[in-house]
Amino acid sequence: MMNRFIYILVIATLLYSCRKDELVVPTEYEILPMEINSDTDPVGMYVLNEGNMGSNKASIDFVDFRNAYYVRNLYAERNPNIIKELGDVGNDIQIYGSKLYAVINCSHKVEVMDARTGERLGQVDVPNCRYIRFHRGKAYVSAYVGPVAIDPDAQLGAVYRIDTTSLQVTGKVTVGYQPDELEIMGEYIYVANSGGYRVPNYDYTISVVEMYAMKQVQKIPVGINLHRLRKDKYGKLWVSSRGDYKTIPSRLFVLARKNQNSNEMVVTDTLDIPCSNMCIQGDSLYFYSTEWNEQSEENAISYGIINVKTKELITSHFITDGTEKDITIPYGLKINPENGDIYVTDAKNYVSSGVVHCYNRNGKRKWSVRAGDIPAHMVFLFKN
Repeated sequence: MMNRFIYILVIATLLYSCRKDELVVPTEYEILPMEINSDTDPVGMYVLNEGNMGSNKASIDFVDFRNAYYVRNLYAERNPNIIKELGDVGNDIQIYGSKLYAVINCSHKVEVMDARTGERLGQVDVPNCRYIRFHRGKAYVSAYVGPVAIDPDAQLGAVYRIDTTSLQVTGKVTVGYQPDELEIMGEYIYVANSGGYRVPNYDYTISVVEMYAMKQVQKIPVGINLHRLRKDKYGKLWVSSRGDYKTIPSRLFVLARKNQNSNEMVVTDTLDIPCSNMCIQGDSLYFYSTEWNEQSEENAISYGIINVKTKELITSHFITDGTEKDITIPYGLKINPENGDIYVTDAKNYVSSGVVHCYNRNGKRKWSVRAGDIPAHMVFLFKN
């Protein structure tokens, strides 16, 4: 145990010597109450903390499943010569091949690291970038493109194509206003357009992009202020709308092919269920909702599971032991495909350290640990 603390102290000293004029939060290791298992797969999970906008405090943590560690601020330790560390507002994190990709929204870049070590390999400049997905050696990044500001005349957004070998932008296509999450099905990219900068004139469409030509071929009307987008194993798309935060509530929409002989997707179902985030594992769509109630002047928070095959609400309480009362603002959601563990992050007050909570598949809390500021996005690291 003493050796671990000596190691942390040495790393902290190195960080301060490399960045003489900058206050750097040293990497911290915390032991988690879990069994050490060298054979587990996934071997770990990266957590991207958004950080407060304008504070340059985005950071990456790592849950080490093999050695039962929670590692805070891993990027700083592995990259001591990067002056400004990770950047401003972490918006998405994914692994493709041997590389770890972090989308840093207000720093207008995609940071690329070695997925095993966390060491920086480079960056790709993408203006006001939001989310990232991959297909056949290419990365596709949604971007608001314009300045970070509410503007009724805010410009259309775009999807950028990046070669994952050279880390160069090789294509771009204009889509709807302020595009957020995207998914790839077949030969097409589906992009949820929010129009969030143009409030109250939100966008309400999903852009369909033919990926090889990088051409927008369709816009599907869905609902205002779209955000999350997930595909299930039955070929359906699940998309959430934020609503207008006043009279139009958040809703969940289901899209499917118009018919068996067509690639055209249409809205087939509108579920009267608010959704802030979702994660599909097998036939189960886990979701939570944080919706402001003007009458009670507080957030109405729910945690549920929907069967994606039947589209039925299975439960509105996937946390079953009452510990959801310890969560102030749920902000991230992930399901471990190996053992069914559920990870829910808590943004707390948005300006101080958040928390990562782990529940077993039955909704009983296993452990909780302090994270960085606004823990929001998670991705598993597998053996291969």
